Amino acid sequence: MRFPEFQGEWEENVLGELVEIKGRIGYRGYTTADIVKKGKGAITLSPSNFDENGNLNFEKCTYLSWEKYDESPEIQLEEGQTVLVKTASVGKTAYVEKLPEKATVNPQIVVLKPQKINGRFLAFSISHQNTQIQIKNCVGAGAIPNLSQESISKFILLIPIDKDDAEQQKIAACLSSLDEIILAENQKLALLKDHKKGLMQNLFPQEGEKVPKVRFSEFWEDGAWEERKLGEVGEFINGRAYKQEELLTNGKYRVLRVGNFFTNNEWYYSDLELDEDKYCEKGDLLYAWSASFGPHIWNEEKVIYHYHIWKVKNKKGINRSFLYNLLDYETFRMKAKTLNGFALMHITKGTIEEWKTIIPKSEREQQKIAACLSSVDALITAQAEKIAQLQLHKKGLMQGLFPKNSD
Repeated sequence: MRFPEFQGEWEENVLGELVEIKGRIGYRGYTTADIVKKGKGAITLSPSNFDENGNLNFEKCTYLSWEKYDESPEIQLEEGQTVLVKTASVGKTAYVEKLPEKATVNPQIVVLKPQKINGRFLAFSISHQNTQIQIKNCVGAGAIPNLSQESISKFILLIPIDKDDAEQQKIAACLSSLDEIILAENQKLALLKDHKKGLMQNLFPQEGEKVPKVRFSEFWEDGAWEERKLGEVGEFINGRAYKQEELLTNGKYRVLRVGNFFTNNEWYYSDLELDEDKYCEKGDLLYAWSASFGPHIWNEEKVIYHYHIWKVKNKKGINRSFLYNLLDYETFRMKAKTLNGFALMHITKGTIEEWKTIIPKSEREQQKIAACLSSVDALITAQAEKIAQLQLHKKGLMQGLFPKNSD
């Protein structure tokens, strides 16, 4: 695809001749004294501040003391630059649209300062598969992927032959407008998730209470909810631990790991025939207890679930959809009670089984609450699917607007 006012071939350029590449060389990390509170230093970008859409999220940032910030003026960020992750989450990239305050980067990130290329076009070029393939080919073979600044400088970019950068600007404006739509839709998704959290806080009793703030009218006279342990309302069944040699690139069953709840890009397989409780099928309730906590309803074909996942069976008198939402709410409470970052910890089977909760005695009330929250879940799912379609559209658009690198 090409805008009709432009003609001619694109030309290959070496990235190092188009940009100035700067990073924190030889710096091994920060000491406790270097890290300060907000307002006492500069934002320090890390890979966790990059989202999948090429945007920067400044809500959760580390702050570096002004003394350390001033030591490296070459990596003090300015608007219009591109930042690239060179290790761990290697290849993540973002355009610095706006900075809420002074900022720098940590040792995992390099700054690309455009010299002979449009800044926005540069960011899209780095995120395009042409460059991402080069990044993948250049990453070191160590346990932690690493991309050297020398390797980055040798990347080949295809650039339109256009003295005033008009075609670069047009392509960047087209893709940026789509990014704005995706960002707006992601904000809608975040609002829907916040709305569900607010509903749960009203539909479930608060700490120390036995009745919720909001209750359906037909249950006003039903009295207090009852205290139960999660192990009394659901049976938590362990997944299977695998040896590396048991995980295949092809096989009869997919092996569901925690990461597969969020992406289907990388799967392991198995030909093992196991006890029936080591499989999950469409409609099963699962709970991820490592790395990313929380309940999930599995909606695909029969798979083997990994050790870091429990299958949860609702016990007699407990509505399964209610149990899913109860686990969602209790996970929110667990995270809120953990001061040191719950997402970085593991929760044991014993801990979750002993966790105390409050539930309505009536299964009818459970069903009513579940139906209310499930309607919001349906909106959240539809919104997430809408975003996924927009992201696919962007991927296809980029493939059409950029020529493929020659082999």
